[in-house]
Amino acid sequence: MKNTVFTGAATAIVTPFKGNEIDYEQFGRLIEWQIEQGINAIVVAGTTGEGSTLTDAEHKAVIKYCVDKVAGRVPVIAGTGSNDTAYAIALTQYACEVGADAMLLITPYYNKATQKGMIESFRLVADMSTKPCILYNVPGRTGCNLLPESVAELAKHPNIVAIKEACGNISQIAKVAALCGDDMDIYSGNDDQIVPILSLGGKGVISVLSNIAPAETVAMCEKYFAGDVKGAAAMQLNYLELIDALFCEVNPIPVKAAVSAMGFGENSLRLPLTSMEPAHEATLLAQMRQHGIIQ
Repeated sequence: MKNTVFTGAATAIVTPFKGNEIDYEQFGRLIEWQIEQGINAIVVAGTTGEGSTLTDAEHKAVIKYCVDKVAGRVPVIAGTGSNDTAYAIALTQYACEVGADAMLLITPYYNKATQKGMIESFRLVADMSTKPCILYNVPGRTGCNLLPESVAELAKHPNIVAIKEACGNISQIAKVAALCGDDMDIYSGNDDQIVPILSLGGKGVISVLSNIAPAETVAMCEKYFAGDVKGAAAMQLNYLELIDALFCEVNPIPVKAAVSAMGFGENSLRLPLTSMEPAHEATLLAQMRQHGIIQ
């Protein structure tokens, strides 16, 4: 059995911008609030953090800032994956050096890869890492799907300890659990599937929802782990409409509007992402009011 990076809810945290620059003041406020609310871990510079439009210098600076700000209070997981294996290695080595607790490695996007190519790439990055690595399977964004048999092969690597599963296919995730057992922790990558994945032995969620409802997302996991399956399921269902609103346009467009409405900086994204359509934003804000997140 490998060491678990975290149990419960990790926030895939947004990167606040002021104009086109990173707003470190608001980023720091958001990190502090997340920790105050009891979040179990923070993922920095991932999909939700707009890692794909950060420059190399910004990507490194955001990781270091988050590590320094958190100061060991919860694990920091750095988004260091890339469709360029050499770049993924360089980012991973940097994140290890500055004190990130684990790496999040996305499957290669755009150029894609065969299963063999993904296995070889992930192994090479993990070889060069001094910290645990979490795979990230999100075929809807990358165009390639890391299959259960490949995950089982990668689970043999001592540095590859977990997978964030956002394939959306519960049957596929069940097969990962069956093939890997204790050699691979599973985290939900979809907020509408937290409890279903916990029921398959999952260790928690890497969440977008927890940007705006961290205590509630943690509580959903804690209820399940405490044996209150019915209570956890009720929370999952109670938050479905809010989750739908958070994903009615491509992530992180809605959650950027949501954290801005809560007072964490401007509703600013980098192209090709643009701000929400007004009708969608009205629905999202109405759901946030219904859940008492904003007035």
